[in-house]
Amino acid sequence: MLLNHDCANCGAYLRINIYSEPMNFLVNMVISAIAILISAFLIPGIQVDGFISALLVAVVLAVLNRIIKPLLVVFTLPITILTLGLFYLVINVMLIYIADWIVGPGFTVKGFFPALFFSIVLSVVNSVLDAMAGEK
Repeated sequence: MLLNHDCANCGAYLRINIYSEPMNFLVNMVISAIAILISAFLIPGIQVDGFISALLVAVVLAVLNRIIKPLLVVFTLPITILTLGLFYLVINVMLIYIADWIVGPGFTVKGFFPALFFSIVLSVVNSVLDAMAGEK
């Protein structure tokens, strides 16, 4: 539940968010799992066995994006600058391959280009679903 108060007379704006951080994380993981299922449906070479596998992939990608991705970005900064940021896509592909390795048979990536397209489509679908859900 969200309580908004906008008082034009006093100039105060009050916004109270009743949802907790764990609930926001859970909602984001469900949205990401739906985005993973949609992306896997659209891209040949990506296989997700079901919603539970997609949810596991979403959690693994969230952890990898939070822990491993910043390290990879820092270590590959010179090549990222030389390629005008295109190497950032390769980092995303590497994270998807790591997620494939961690999740196992429930999530399969068959090739570099399917992983590349998966990362791009996943970002777009995730953004659309976040906008539909009212996320920032």
